[in-house]
Amino acid sequence: MCGIVGYVGPRESEAILLSGLARLEYRGYDSAGIAVIDADGDLGLRKRAGKLSVLREDLDAHPLPAGTTGIGHTRWATHGGPTDVNAHPHLADHEQLAVIHNGIIENYAQIKDELVSEGYSFLSETDTEVAAVLLGREFRAHGEDLVAAFRATVKRLDGAFTLLALHREQPHLVVGARRNSPLVIGLGEGENFLGSDVAAFVEYTRNALAIGQDQIVAITPEAVTVTDFDGNPVEVEPFEVTWDAAAAEKGGWSSFMAKEVSEEPEAVGNTIRGRVRDGVVSIPELDGLDDLFREINRIVIIAAGTAAYAGQVGKYALEEWTRIPVDVELAHEFRYRNPILDERTLVVSISQSGETMDTLMAVKYAVERGARTLSICNTQGATIPRESDAIVYTHAGPEVAVASTKAFVAQITAIYLLALHVAAVRGALTATEVAQHVLELEAVPEKIQQILDREQEHIEQFAHWMADTRSVLFLGRHVGFPIALEGALKLKEISYIHAEGFAAGELKHGPIALIEPGQPVFVIVPSPRESPVLHSKVVSNIREVHARGARVVAIAEEGDAAVLPISDEVLRIPLAGPLFEPLLAVVPLHIFAMALATAKGLDVDQPRNLAKSVTVE
Repeated sequence: MCGIVGYVGPRESEAILLSGLARLEYRGYDSAGIAVIDADGDLGLRKRAGKLSVLREDLDAHPLPAGTTGIGHTRWATHGGPTDVNAHPHLADHEQLAVIHNGIIENYAQIKDELVSEGYSFLSETDTEVAAVLLGREFRAHGEDLVAAFRATVKRLDGAFTLLALHREQPHLVVGARRNSPLVIGLGEGENFLGSDVAAFVEYTRNALAIGQDQIVAITPEAVTVTDFDGNPVEVEPFEVTWDAAAAEKGGWSSFMAKEVSEEPEAVGNTIRGRVRDGVVSIPELDGLDDLFREINRIVIIAAGTAAYAGQVGKYALEEWTRIPVDVELAHEFRYRNPILDERTLVVSISQSGETMDTLMAVKYAVERGARTLSICNTQGATIPRESDAIVYTHAGPEVAVASTKAFVAQITAIYLLALHVAAVRGALTATEVAQHVLELEAVPEKIQQILDREQEHIEQFAHWMADTRSVLFLGRHVGFPIALEGALKLKEISYIHAEGFAAGELKHGPIALIEPGQPVFVIVPSPRESPVLHSKVVSNIREVHARGARVVAIAEEGDAAVLPISDEVLRIPLAGPLFEPLLAVVPLHIFAMALATAKGLDVDQPRNLAKSVTVE
């Protein structure tokens, strides 16, 4: 989950590394560091525990000599605590070699024992330093050739890793390797870049290359060379980044999360754009796959965290519209229980980053078992789409805040588009029915904007009153249940308070014991117009908790008068069909989580112990 950036070219590397790390800090912020080779060929290093600002202050007080080759790292700690010593880069070969790393090297202990027996010593608790020392040994064993040393080193490593290295004896070269961990290349004029995400270099170039599994890249100012671990040249896939550096800036907002919540209407609209014409869904990425969609008899959605809740919402639409049975599985549990898969199973993975390790390994498992795979992803050049048979990209733009908001609504939108496309191919819906659902989906962005315009101030106000709250419960039925889970997760992530989401029908089966006077309970209320039976049952649930003193916050559609006598707060959402309500009901929950965390004085963008992309298992 660490952020990685590398640079070679004519510019001063420190400024480029720090700007790249600032855009990658969402991937980890336990420590940060850079290594540069200066004009005299000397290697300078600076690394500090804490956020990137701590490193910046250190560099301002004690500048490194200027250099045009460098690597930088922002860390989410795995091996060893977040200390100065454990921060990256790590040095080896008599402090002439610097290495940074994202991932976990599973056989580090065995290699470390081998190196210690040969007389090598270690300063840190990290697996990364083991890789650095091994690389230093191989550098000398392979005629002081960093690329050849890299090939020898990575063949010894088990686990997931992206490694970048530079050596003072080859001062205009940065070498990288990846296995089960992200790495992309930025192509400039007389300069080249490496990053764990295109955000690392989008300020300088939007031309990129995606490298594949078990590949090594060497960049100099003039050239980029990519080979497999055996040294064989490989073709790489070029792509153009579709957003610019300004999209990854706050742009005057108080936080990235505030900016991204405000962009939820745009995220939905952009994901729809170009895929609907005259009431017909046509997804260009899925051209030629109609036979596959006709043949499948089962869909399995795999994801983790917020993406899994998007998948649970999508399950209702897929089953309703396509009449194909759908299971939703947590990616980290999926491959460990020997699931039943075959060539007529479509495994749909959901990942904002396209690098979520649990999801990636589940996709690979599905491929090995003969299933067909499709990914829903927000990031170009990511690994999971390249490992899948097909891809439906969301177009939410860069999401920097650790707590996912606009990506969530974009993922649901993409699943709905997929469901309508498959339903049309299979004849499960008529053209008229598809067109009606398309109209409802196209109306969602404006309806989300109405919520933002009308309810945000109200939500922020009562969130301020609830700043000392220690526990919040969320209830939902049918498609509202995963929204309740999403609301609880957001509150846990950024407010650090106990929050739980329950299926409202489970209330009397245990959770009602948690209700005491003053207990806040958010309830996602179905439409009385579209779902009268479900609505009456949820209103009964509200009465039950209200009678026991709960403080009820109802999320209900405009005109629903039944909730007024039994709710302490009512947050209104526009009228929508049952399957489109989740895209609206979740917005007040995102706003509330952000507002409550802000009222408590917490950092909503960088919550403790979390990182944006979980690239280790």
